[in-house]
Amino acid sequence: MGLFKDEKTNRIILQPWKRDALEKFEAKILDKQKPFPCIPATQGYSLNHLRYGFVGDPRKISSIQELASLLTEFNQASKELGKYTSLIIFFETPMEWIRSYKVEQFEQLFWDLLNGLSDMDPFDWPSHIPKDPHNSLWEFCFHKEPYFMYCATPSHARRKSRYFPYFMLAVTPRWVLEEFNATPTLANKIRSQIRKRLENYDSVPAHPNLNSYGHEDNYEWKQYFLHDDDTSLSKCPFHSIKGPDPNDALKH
Repeated sequence: MGLFKDEKTNRIILQPWKRDALEKFEAKILDKQKPFPCIPATQGYSLNHLRYGFVGDPRKISSIQELASLLTEFNQASKELGKYTSLIIFFETPMEWIRSYKVEQFEQLFWDLLNGLSDMDPFDWPSHIPKDPHNSLWEFCFHKEPYFMYCATPSHARRKSRYFPYFMLAVTPRWVLEEFNATPTLANKIRSQIRKRLENYDSVPAHPNLNSYGHEDNYEWKQYFLHDDDTSLSKCPFHSIKGPDPNDALKH
């Protein structure tokens, strides 16, 4: 199965776990009593700009291949899907993981997937994006397209904004975020509303790593996977880099 456009009449063709994942996602996005913090995501859902993909057991190489195929398809179609588009990926999550996996184990799995995905990328790293994750302008790229990666897991308890019953990714193209920021006054107003929603949604304060792309003290990789507390990794686990970095010449 390729990209899935969620229309309720289509759900009957899905396996039970896939249908369950979609229904739980819909419930999370449409919850009126406890609104989901990311307002652009709720707009993307209501406007049907979102697309969905289903991937098997994330431990398998075949699942990374499935993920690469979905992201390739999304890359080719995204600019026609609307300005709030994202690709939502649900993984078939083993029940023993849901019962016993810790946040840190899902974190390792997340970075294994990103490294594996990059290994399958036939294109070189874009020349305008630094290859060092500890550079404030770095972000994950695939098929020359920069993306913001969001991960949610069944193990997050206090940070409900990063909880989902299945291991899940939301992949948002950089151009979507640039369009959002194109009107600074409106963007700042929405950001303020998102922060207020976040305070009501999570039982812990906003993670200190939340920041804005391009700020000198910002590191995108630290926002991809947030811990359930305020801690974070000291070093980015991403290591798949292709070819020489043209920016290296500027350092000498």
